[in-house]
Amino acid sequence: MSAAPNDPEQLSEETVLAGAATPSLPEETVLAGPAHPADATVLAGTPVVPHVDMPSLPPRGQSGAQPVRHATVQPAMPPTVAAVPPLGAQAGTVEAAGEDIAAFARRFNAIADNVSRVVVGKEVPVRQCITALIAGGHILLEDNPGTGKTQLARAMAHSIVAGGESDSFKRIQFTPDLLPSDVVGVTFYDQKTGDFTFRKGPVFASVVLADEINRASPKTQSALLEVMEEQKVTVDGTTYDVPQPFIVIATQNPVEQLGTYKLPEAQMDRFLIKTTIGYPSHEYSIDLLRQVNIHDRAATADAVATRADILAMRETAEQVRVDDTLLEYIVRLVEATRHHDDIVVGASMRGALALTRCARVWAAADGRGYVVPEDIDALAVPVLAHRVVLTSEALFTAATPEDVIAHIVEEVPAPLMGAPVA
Repeated sequence: MSAAPNDPEQLSEETVLAGAATPSLPEETVLAGPAHPADATVLAGTPVVPHVDMPSLPPRGQSGAQPVRHATVQPAMPPTVAAVPPLGAQAGTVEAAGEDIAAFARRFNAIADNVSRVVVGKEVPVRQCITALIAGGHILLEDNPGTGKTQLARAMAHSIVAGGESDSFKRIQFTPDLLPSDVVGVTFYDQKTGDFTFRKGPVFASVVLADEINRASPKTQSALLEVMEEQKVTVDGTTYDVPQPFIVIATQNPVEQLGTYKLPEAQMDRFLIKTTIGYPSHEYSIDLLRQVNIHDRAATADAVATRADILAMRETAEQVRVDDTLLEYIVRLVEATRHHDDIVVGASMRGALALTRCARVWAAADGRGYVVPEDIDALAVPVLAHRVVLTSEALFTAATPEDVIAHIVEEVPAPLMGAPVA
């Protein structure tokens, strides 16, 4: 006996599918039903719905039921990263021309040779001081008395003086009783005019020698912070600009510490370069004795450049190109100071910026419009050594910041630079 066609025990998969297909329904009926494909199986068990003509859809833009439009998904676009222009030039500007670099090198070497006639046998510290002058930074000379620190500062001032300018060089002898007003100036009441008049202090000069700066109190030392960083002086709510170019050459005695105040790290970081002059060699010492009749060697220096020349050299140095690989090299050197075992406080980002600025000047002085790794290696120690603080264990082993920075320069691999593209 055959089973009933609707017996659920005898229903097969083909039977269910056959009933779901509903081949007897006209196409219009199927279209009039649910639009979703998943609802097609429900039609098999429902009565046949008579055909109903659907009204035509109104044109787009008129009132009425609008068809459901699915939003078109656009493929995700990668984020746009703006290209970083070479350091030292704004986007769209050209690099330094060859004749500008050649003129820069001639002026730089003329100043260096002029100062080297006063401070003989010390070409490297002389070039470092001129580099700081052009880069707009300041110098800290830590050396013993009688090594020519004052002569070096005066020779630099005489090299850029023009027309007997009185504000080219000023010297400040720091003592424990020196006041901030003795450095930046003071406002006093003039009985003749009946007005208050500001009398500028010795800091208003192109080259300022802060002799034995560590002998003054911290309050007086801090009077130099604003002028060293912002090139301005604010007294009684009024701001005064210092002459340009402007450089502070500070000195301190590393041996005698009695009655001195150690410079804080915040002020040490204000100095672009820290270097030392040292004693002359045996041959140069004999040559200096032959010139014993010259009492003031700095007075023999001639003016070989003007202030406008220094400012023009600064603009040329700002156009010297620094490749991205060298920027990464500078960052890796600075980051290595923050993770070294002998350093408790590493160099800040200000140190990286200072190293980049000095490298550009150093490259232009060599007659190049681009920086090479050798420029960075030559300046890493004088630019970064005074910005780090060694651990007590490293100090116990007589290690110096200069030795640690020199070791870092040897450890961090320098990039291999190809021939520059003409």
